[in-house]
Amino acid sequence: MSSQAPAGRRVAIVTGSAQGIGRAIALRLAVDGYDVAVNDLPARKEDLEGLVREMGSHGARGAAITGDVTVEAEVEKLVAKTVEALGRVDVMVANAGIGHVSLIVDMDPEAFDRVYALNVRAVALCYKHAARQMIKQGWGGRLIGASSGAGKLGVPGLSAYSSSKFAIRGLSQSVAMELRRHKITVNTYAPGLIDTPGIGRNAASMMDKGTMTRPKGPGMKTAMDTSVVSSIVAYLASEEAHHITGQSISVDGGHVML
Repeated sequence: MSSQAPAGRRVAIVTGSAQGIGRAIALRLAVDGYDVAVNDLPARKEDLEGLVREMGSHGARGAAITGDVTVEAEVEKLVAKTVEALGRVDVMVANAGIGHVSLIVDMDPEAFDRVYALNVRAVALCYKHAARQMIKQGWGGRLIGASSGAGKLGVPGLSAYSSSKFAIRGLSQSVAMELRRHKITVNTYAPGLIDTPGIGRNAASMMDKGTMTRPKGPGMKTAMDTSVVSSIVAYLASEEAHHITGQSISVDGGHVML
């Protein structure tokens, strides 16, 4: 095995990329010169195929690979199909996630478990199988997970979501220590309110109910554009970020300074 990555375009996988933050990340990586495998549930296949075409307009090869990342066999297939289609895996962006708005006294255990299955277990599975491929290749890589401002400061009404995003930070720090000898960095991005369909609806509802406060301060907006997040992820994915690992980077205009 060579300790140096071979010449050619680097390859990234982005889960939950049919819309919102994941879509923005995939497009940004394509613009930055990556070939990108995009993933979401089978019902979003047409959206993924449209994204692949759009990435192609930027000169990137793409692969639309559907699958449920809460299922280990499907994550394993996602990595294998990426290697088959694009030749390698240099970056895994475990972006897929869901929220659930509920006060703890009204908690639905099944809904709580669904949040943890996608927000925590799926990320661990993506880390596991991408890391195995990266170790096999021998030249390192980047694992990047989705945390949240709610993963640094609890939010009323979001106990399942918030605690799952706290968990991602601990998971990523542990994995960062395990994999540093393989030159694999592990970091998370922690957005504030982002202008996406799902996040926007939940946040607006919670602010109307008084369980979430609006960001305040110079230049603060209720919700930021997805490009703010994709730019941070693009840097964490870059070769220049080789000395950053075990970190959770806030992208929220200073709303949470932790």
